[in-house]
Amino acid sequence: MKISTPARSSAIGLVGFDGDDTLWKSEDYYRKAEQDYLDLLSHYIDVHDTQTARHLLDVQRRNLAVFGYGVKAMTLSMIEAAIDITDSRVSATHIQRMLDIGHDTLRHPVELIDGVRESVARIAEQYPVVLITKGDLFHQEAKIKVAQLHDLFPRIEIVSEKDPQTYARVLAEFDLPINQFVMVGNSLRSDIEPVVTLGGWGVHTPYAVTWAHETEHGVADDEPRMVTADTAWDWPAALQAIEAKAAAA
Repeated sequence: MKISTPARSSAIGLVGFDGDDTLWKSEDYYRKAEQDYLDLLSHYIDVHDTQTARHLLDVQRRNLAVFGYGVKAMTLSMIEAAIDITDSRVSATHIQRMLDIGHDTLRHPVELIDGVRESVARIAEQYPVVLITKGDLFHQEAKIKVAQLHDLFPRIEIVSEKDPQTYARVLAEFDLPINQFVMVGNSLRSDIEPVVTLGGWGVHTPYAVTWAHETEHGVADDEPRMVTADTAWDWPAALQAIEAKAAAA
């Protein structure tokens, strides 16, 4: 897919945006789900042992290749982890409650993070933009619909994983060199590292809470191809900084 180039001379040809915890709040609801899960397990084991939460994380990681990301994958992993850690003593009533936790999490409100709509709209006036989000297809589609973002993003990509191969595929479809691509996101592991590894640019906006799996990455604090933007309001300035970096290079 060919994209139109920016109206003015620019080192940036496309700006990608992550969804969860970049455009809208998400991890808060997963954290609540995990706490509800631990509360259920307190009927069987000492959940104050940090290994209980770690055990769930290990099961989720093990299942990523099978279930992928998202609430449904989390719910199935909760049930599997509960059966394992309680030596199959967990009751059908509590398994049903875990399913309820999953249903509740799927229905969580979609709340845009402050400054997102204004900043994306401003950036879209200067550059082509694309939404690249990973997770369960149905849930991500529902969140995008409720967030009413279709007017800002003419192209939306929902992917099962964010790795160098995925980003390379998306950029090939846009027929764009990777060094003209900037990815904006909260996850160093999924949004920044794969892109800068390929030779692109990253704008990192940390979120208040991060899933432990996403905290493991190889991005240095002084990564030269990354700019940190504390809030969504800072995104336009961050892109200007990347323009300057690219010009200097």
